[in-house]
Amino acid sequence: MVRPPLPAADLAHVLTHTASLWPALAGERLFITGGTGFFGTWLLESIVHARQQLQLDIRATVLSRTPERFLARHPHLAGQEALDWWRGDIRDFDFPGQTHRHIIHAATETYVREQPEAPLTSFDAIVQGTRRVLDFALHTGARQVLLTSSGAIYGPQPLDRIHVPEQHPGAPDCADPTAVYGEGKRTAELLCALYHQQHGLDVKIARCFAFVGPQLPLDKHFAIGNFMNDVLQGRDIAIQGDGTPLRSYLHAADLVIWLLTILLRGAPLRPYNVGSDQALSIADLARQVATSLPGRERLVSIARTPEPGKPPARYVPDVARARSELGLEVHIPLADAIQRTLAWHLREGPAVPPCGKDQ
Repeated sequence: MVRPPLPAADLAHVLTHTASLWPALAGERLFITGGTGFFGTWLLESIVHARQQLQLDIRATVLSRTPERFLARHPHLAGQEALDWWRGDIRDFDFPGQTHRHIIHAATETYVREQPEAPLTSFDAIVQGTRRVLDFALHTGARQVLLTSSGAIYGPQPLDRIHVPEQHPGAPDCADPTAVYGEGKRTAELLCALYHQQHGLDVKIARCFAFVGPQLPLDKHFAIGNFMNDVLQGRDIAIQGDGTPLRSYLHAADLVIWLLTILLRGAPLRPYNVGSDQALSIADLARQVATSLPGRERLVSIARTPEPGKPPARYVPDVARARSELGLEVHIPLADAIQRTLAWHLREGPAVPPCGKDQ
């Protein structure tokens, strides 16, 4: 299915809050992995928009195994002067010949694939892919590299912590095969530390949590996307759990602002949580989504009754470091973010079959 461009208002929002950053990228060529995913699509469209609006000579080389498949779905990005495509696998791609002073390693995003890869394959993609990108950074003389890591590296958030800070020493259970994503990202961060120590490579780390916005997949095990899919399909929302887990969501336009700021102004090897610190329960999230389209409101049902006295599970970042050191903020309120996302999906066309609700 052909997907429409991102909303002009969202791209203008990115440009407004990154205006001071783009001059540092004038005349530069970025190398971007994961450019065909949710994060990557937002980065590519923001780069194209900034180049056009600011008349900047900025280009990006985008690594992809099958660029033609992506461009068939996003024809508005085909033939863009700002984008060059480099075919290859993240684990063993050939190095392009041009010089790239800035690298954004955004491969391996946080949502679950409809048909998950084998755990070892996923781990190799994260770890071998990160090492390949770091080797390329040395080869090309990159000055700044951004790793999109994940809040999954903290493991389960302690029940007595309202927000999890970067200093939290928790970790996933390394004996649990389902922790492969979090452990892979932890290893990727360790590789960045080793390359910084041994080679002086400046790597910035963005620990990303949960997001919403146009291009959000609706058919993955990702609660907010599932709820939107139900509303777009005219279905009531059915929560399979008790609805108590607490989550927070950052709009993708704000995500791009945060990622570019961390790339250009963040301190090397000083991780920054990326996300919203404004928590709400899964049940309240469902109710908010269910009433976001006037005239098309839906009902919400919850399968299980909460256990009395049991604290809710949380996945909510502390973003005080990003605020105090980099001046980053949550600009788009969640209610607005949900409406913007639904409006874009209404432009896109029919939604997709239902998927289980992740908590």
